[in-house]
Amino acid sequence: MKEKLTEQELHNLAMNIVGKSLEADGFEFLGVNSKLKRDPQFVVLKNGKLSFIIVRAISHPQATDSYNSAFMKTIKEHADKFEAKTFYAGVGLGHGSDYGQPVIKNEDYTLVYNGLIEIL
Repeated sequence: MKEKLTEQELHNLAMNIVGKSLEADGFEFLGVNSKLKRDPQFVVLKNGKLSFIIVRAISHPQATDSYNSAFMKTIKEHADKFEAKTFYAGVGLGHGSDYGQPVIKNEDYTLVYNGLIEIL
């Protein structure tokens, strides 16, 4: 029987995707938290500037670029205490042959990731 990825597994996959992107963009990792409901997922440094990054695994039909504004405001207020920037990274994940279907263990998946969105 085909097994769907759990919420934690989807979160880990999204974090791996964002982490590889951050690494390629020259960010230095100061902290990584992969536990669900623990934010931020990444605390990174680039060009001497600290950033907090919130990662979310998104499923169809939710848009990858939509986020909870009130929640992100609280994260931004926390980041501001450290003179850090705040970013949101939504990673859309779906089944390899049909984005609208869930990701299945050991099968291809479809990915929608538009990069970091700065929270101003």
